[in-house]
Amino acid sequence: MINRVLIAGSGQGGFQAAASLRQEGFEGEIVLLGDEPGLPYQRPPLSKTYLKEGNGDRLLFRNADFFEKNAIRLEDGRRLAAIDRMDRGIVLDDGRRLAYDHLILALGARNRRLPLPGIDLANVLNLRTLADADIIRAHLAASSSLVVIGGGFIGLEIAATARAIGLHVTVLEATARLMSRVVSQPISDYFLAAHRGSGVDIRLNALAARIVDDGAGRVCEVELAGGERIAADLVLVSAGVLPNAEIAEAAGLYVHDGIRVNDLLATEDAAISAIGDCASFPFGHDGIQTRLESVQNAVDQAKCVARRLVGHAEPYAKVPWFWSDQAGDKLQMAGLTAGADHHVVRGSHAEGRLSVLCFRREELVGVETVNVGGDHMAARRLLGWEEPLTLERAQSAAFDLAALMKAGA
Repeated sequence: MINRVLIAGSGQGGFQAAASLRQEGFEGEIVLLGDEPGLPYQRPPLSKTYLKEGNGDRLLFRNADFFEKNAIRLEDGRRLAAIDRMDRGIVLDDGRRLAYDHLILALGARNRRLPLPGIDLANVLNLRTLADADIIRAHLAASSSLVVIGGGFIGLEIAATARAIGLHVTVLEATARLMSRVVSQPISDYFLAAHRGSGVDIRLNALAARIVDDGAGRVCEVELAGGERIAADLVLVSAGVLPNAEIAEAAGLYVHDGIRVNDLLATEDAAISAIGDCASFPFGHDGIQTRLESVQNAVDQAKCVARRLVGHAEPYAKVPWFWSDQAGDKLQMAGLTAGADHHVVRGSHAEGRLSVLCFRREELVGVETVNVGGDHMAARRLLGWEEPLTLERAQSAAFDLAALMKAGA
């Protein structure tokens, strides 16, 4: 019988797990551990509205009364140090031990650290936490030029914000296109034009080799692999993340690009589940192990585990979706489009709207949209259908995704 659930991690997944347990009628003890001080908060706005507005209260999931009312014990500013599977307990960084009947690992991820000379200079920053965002806001206000290393979601969102407040911004992307790991070529091309149109200097196939010290412990330039130097009084490193799975691995759980779980999000230890950015789960018809960095994924996995713990187990099979706001455009994605071998494109950068239907072996696997909310919502429903959309049908000149969904066929 489960009387006490410990949740390690108070981000989107961890908070949702605690809230969903109460919503599902769990009456036992819930302990939520967070390694940052204060109430749990949302991370996605950190690279968007928070950098502009700086209103921390708007980030909170709930105020303190919510935790008291729902009898959720929040241990903030405390880090999980070890898991004792034999005795079903954990050790905190202050040496305390807490017992559990079930442990939910919602440990998230951390920023990848690049092995660059100069990476530790005072004004070389990265974004993961609220404290990081506060530091970046202060530096943006006092800087005139920013170099962003990495052309992914976070780097481009911050680049757009910095450019909007007047900084000279350069983005260095090591590959041949922006966001190459997660979006199709047409979407990359759209945002390349959008950022360049707003005045951001985008460098593709540009590998940073060194961050140059001004002699006083601050950056003054970034040197590229070919020897070119770009002036900068601020550098943001946004080179992807790594799952926080080392503690699980030390406890003997199987880890490979995240903590391995089954379709119920349970590890090989029946008393431990893992969710969110730190978990690798079977996805799709083929059951390919997948790890997603997504608010939707963390939230839906938390709900799935909560239902299982109160006796309503069902496999996790939600359609993943993502979003990013950049340079005045809203990018929305449904499904997983990596490995798509054919694209059907509607719209263009000139029109200010774009929909890209992504197919693999004649079957729709995802839809990427820019400023076409109707197509995005239709795609999320369509990808949940048992009967997939065919490439032949999508290539019809008269094809309309939103209209298809309204017709229910």
